[in-house]
Amino acid sequence: MTLVTDPWFYAAAIPAVLLMGLSKSGFATGFGALATPLMALAVPVPQAAAIMLPLLVIMDGTGMQRLWRERDPALLKLLLPAGLLGTGVGTLLFGVFATSTVSGIVGALTLLFLAQRLAFPPHAASRPPPRALGFVLGIASGFTSFVAHAGSPPINAYMLSLRLPPIRYAATMAVFFAAINLSKWIPYAWLGLIDLRNMGTALVLMPIAPLGVWIGVLLTRHIRPTWFYRLAYTGMFLTGIKLLSDGLR
Repeated sequence: MTLVTDPWFYAAAIPAVLLMGLSKSGFATGFGALATPLMALAVPVPQAAAIMLPLLVIMDGTGMQRLWRERDPALLKLLLPAGLLGTGVGTLLFGVFATSTVSGIVGALTLLFLAQRLAFPPHAASRPPPRALGFVLGIASGFTSFVAHAGSPPINAYMLSLRLPPIRYAATMAVFFAAINLSKWIPYAWLGLIDLRNMGTALVLMPIAPLGVWIGVLLTRHIRPTWFYRLAYTGMFLTGIKLLSDGLR
């Protein structure tokens, strides 16, 4: 079995896997979309996405094990069908749009959302966003997750507006992305992205996959909601800048 042997790849991949694990736990949630671009500093984006896929399954399973009871079933009934529809759209349009184009659009929209939140900050009497918006952003999340594992910015634009308790937010997102990532396997295989080299490389990185989740769940259970959301918005800002710069470049 051949593997990626470039040491620079592992220098980028190990921090990327840990970062994604932290995001999967709900802690540092806005930073997860940076993981694949970080890994893509050493390999092409489609290959980075394929290597990350089995690692995401491990992370999702770890997160589900620790957070399942805290999920919000009503939200998942809204978001899961939308996200799965988005992965279907991603399968059909894969290769039609350059990954950089998708990254640039997601980055720009993320920054616009943050600008809107800064200009019109939420308060206790603010109405929750309409459920239709959640469905649309769920589709967008499934699509961008399929193309570049960058599904968190669109869905965060809806979920962060709900101001859920941190652990409820983390658990709901753990279940949502577990379903989305499982739905990618057959389309990725059909598109030729799953091969022995990518899977063997993922196997080397697999022991690292649960570490970020374990650490993040522990921190999420103890962090104050104010700091949880500040960290989430900081992560979204950095992600937006990175994705927009990728698109412009």
